[in-house]
Amino acid sequence: MPDHSPLDLRTYIRDIPDFPKPGILFRDITPLLGNPAAFRSAIAQLAEPFRQLRIDAVVAAEARGFIFAAPLALELAAGFVPIRKPGKLPFDTHAFHYELEYGTDTLEMHIDGARGGQRVLVVDDLLATGGTVEACCKLLEKTGAEVVGCAFLIELAALGGRQRIAPREAFSVITYQ
Repeated sequence: MPDHSPLDLRTYIRDIPDFPKPGILFRDITPLLGNPAAFRSAIAQLAEPFRQLRIDAVVAAEARGFIFAAPLALELAAGFVPIRKPGKLPFDTHAFHYELEYGTDTLEMHIDGARGGQRVLVVDDLLATGGTVEACCKLLEKTGAEVVGCAFLIELAALGGRQRIAPREAFSVITYQ
């Protein structure tokens, strides 16, 4: 009888010290992406808490969020909506301008990407400070869409991202303190 228990995905995350600069411990997801069983397990584990929530669209900001959001959308029988930097989308867009620690940034989504009343799930590979995900949520809420939750492969809990995106529900497959 086959074993259907989820894989321990931590074993597929490579730690790279001092990248991109000294003092940073980078969590490299490429070994997980290169292993079909681990990648499949990651998508299944991300989907599990949301299977019964009638998700209409899975939304992600470029670029690494796309890697997980597209297959997760298929897994949940939902659409996929990309959120991008200005000038990258060819059709009319909604824009959201937000503050960063040292400046501002903007995210855009096609005007027909998410609509009022749709139930959306925001996905990214990593939750750190939560700034980009918070901006995605605000952009979606501006359209009238309901953010049902936010899902991440990895959460760096010490950086406070979960608190920043509250009261929206957050789910992480792997949490590092």
